[in-house]
Amino acid sequence: MQGLSIASEPVVRIPQAARKHILVGLSGGVDSSVTALLLKQQGHHVEGVFMKNWENDDTDTFCPAAQEMADARGVCEQLDIPFTHVNFSEQYWEKVFARFLSDLKRGLTPNPDILCNREIKFRAFLDYALTRGFDAIATGHYARIDDGGRLLKGLDPGKDQSYFLHALNHQQLSQSLFPLGSLEKTSVRALAKQAGFGTHAKKDSTGICFIGEKRFRQFLSEYLPNTPGPIETPEGRQIGEHDGLMYYTLGQRQGLGIGGRKDANDNPWYVLDKDQARHALIVGQGSNHPLLYSQSLLADEVHWISGHPPSFPLLAQAKTRYRQPDQACIIQQTASTTCEVTFKAPQRAVTPGQSVVFYQGEICLGGGIIVKRNTYEQSRTHGYFAG
Repeated sequence: MQGLSIASEPVVRIPQAARKHILVGLSGGVDSSVTALLLKQQGHHVEGVFMKNWENDDTDTFCPAAQEMADARGVCEQLDIPFTHVNFSEQYWEKVFARFLSDLKRGLTPNPDILCNREIKFRAFLDYALTRGFDAIATGHYARIDDGGRLLKGLDPGKDQSYFLHALNHQQLSQSLFPLGSLEKTSVRALAKQAGFGTHAKKDSTGICFIGEKRFRQFLSEYLPNTPGPIETPEGRQIGEHDGLMYYTLGQRQGLGIGGRKDANDNPWYVLDKDQARHALIVGQGSNHPLLYSQSLLADEVHWISGHPPSFPLLAQAKTRYRQPDQACIIQQTASTTCEVTFKAPQRAVTPGQSVVFYQGEICLGGGIIVKRNTYEQSRTHGYFAG
């Protein structure tokens, strides 16, 4: 098995002249642990740092920051490398969380992890490292950087995280290292087990750490007031009430509380749209409801990693959510930071506030924030669909 064979291969140490002073961002998980291990084995001077980005109660069972920091410290002790911790909570609040709340108020479904990478891990953390004399930072992301400074997908298709890194620029990438980009997750766990790390079997983190998946509504209600409204069908028939549009996303099935109606069949209900002006949640039955599908979208805040927009129209591939297979598309610039993306095949649950990320093969070109979607029928009306 490829994953296990890598763990037993001898480590190739780099020449003295190529060795760097690297600061590794340690989360307390297996990926960042092995990142530090590999870099030290290669002969680099490695130090570890734990970034605290949220002022939570350390006894919080949904985000046990104290335990994560203890695990990160333990890895550094095993590797015999210096360990420290730094608090970026203020920067996180100003640069990430404030935008997160603002987008929710506007009825969007934001992805704070992308903004966190751009503003915290590869700006605040990178600046912290450079001002202290480090040559580069390293993280446990599954992505690669080629000799030309281009961002490439990670080789493990199930773990590729280039989607979350598309908002970085060439300078940030040139001072960053992703040692796990050419490994499979099974290999990473095998390496961690070989090294005796307690993190080797640790479950991967999911969701937004400072929120915790199980208390999303409770958390948001502390910062944003609930604005109840009607739950309606596309024809305008009210069939229920909701507590606030911010709790729902397009394509959502669970938590609607409208099943088992006598005036409808047994097919499950899905969120089709949000009418922000009327605070109305639009729902319909069936996972393949036509209003769930879009042929095109409009993206704003479009960022190109190279720093230079390509020639348009651009034939490429795109993802509108993490782990989605690449989708063939045509990208056309509509303004300096705005693009229209037209897909070859209709896309399900394209969600305003999320990111659309552009690729050409293994190369991640950049991406933008989805601000509008055209349903399949709207696209045909406007001539976008050629089929």
